[in-house]
Amino acid sequence: MGSGDWNDGMNLVGAEGKGESVWLGFFLYDVLMQFTEVARRRGDLPFAERCGAEAAQMSRNIEQHGWDGGWYRRAYFDDGTPLGSVENPECRIDSIPQSWSVLSGAGDTKRARLAMEAADQYLIHRDQALIQVLDPPFDKSDLNPGYIKGYVPGVRENGGQYTHGAIWMAMAFAQLGDTRRAWELLTMINPVNHARSPESIATYKVEPYAVAADVYALSPHAGRGGWTWYTGSAGWMYRLIVESLLGLRLTADRLSFAPLLPADWEGFTVHYRYRETVYHIAVLRRQVGDGETSVTVDGSPQQDKTITLVDDHQEHAVEVRVPADGIK
Repeated sequence: MGSGDWNDGMNLVGAEGKGESVWLGFFLYDVLMQFTEVARRRGDLPFAERCGAEAAQMSRNIEQHGWDGGWYRRAYFDDGTPLGSVENPECRIDSIPQSWSVLSGAGDTKRARLAMEAADQYLIHRDQALIQVLDPPFDKSDLNPGYIKGYVPGVRENGGQYTHGAIWMAMAFAQLGDTRRAWELLTMINPVNHARSPESIATYKVEPYAVAADVYALSPHAGRGGWTWYTGSAGWMYRLIVESLLGLRLTADRLSFAPLLPADWEGFTVHYRYRETVYHIAVLRRQVGDGETSVTVDGSPQQDKTITLVDDHQEHAVEVRVPADGIK
């Protein structure tokens, strides 16, 4: 854990070098698995095998020491005290290890689903259209995680909506195939939806056309946005929309499709520019029982259901037809 992982406000959790981050274990698993693929492509099989073995051991360690019974813990202090546990008076549950149990692929399938249900139960507040990063906030307990405790409860990392983490939760539900909740969470965190009435504008108080890094969660500031314009959350929101929900995935010069269409959508159109070439992509929902996913480019079927992007300075028509009940 050191002096902070993703949440640098937890700078005292592992200040002595002994504390450990459960979330960072999930993240390391993901990095190792990606390096496994890189090593394989470069023909370095010994390194690929080493990365895979270390990732598998990391997953086993997380399941043995990171599971709290209903969700994954956040971390361990230098003295071994757990954080993000049901036994904690504050920060009983933190969203990011729950999301990354899914996003990394390291979490046990049943446990990861239980963890996401717990995150929904304790951290998603539909009445206020916000998603807390942790709850309860740090305030008066003996826990001393660092300067995060200096924030007013419900503000920024201390139990507010930290939009970066909220987007990861939406991505995790999308990866689970939970179309309804993934789109619901995007709707909640989309800044424009915080400006649909004079009352909501008076509550939100910041620009509705720029992603806010955080939204305050507790009275008297509940629903107020903070730190607009500078946040990396904007890039993650773009990826949530384009990759996780609309389902466009770019790998080098190949584009694949795995859209999650809301129940009331018949489809959508994307005008995708690849260098100096434009692909007009129409994604359409098939009738129930009407075959598998199909992809055509200028009328020609694509056997692997992907597009090889070519910069020929022309315009191309792409049609993607997906089953009514999801990608097959």
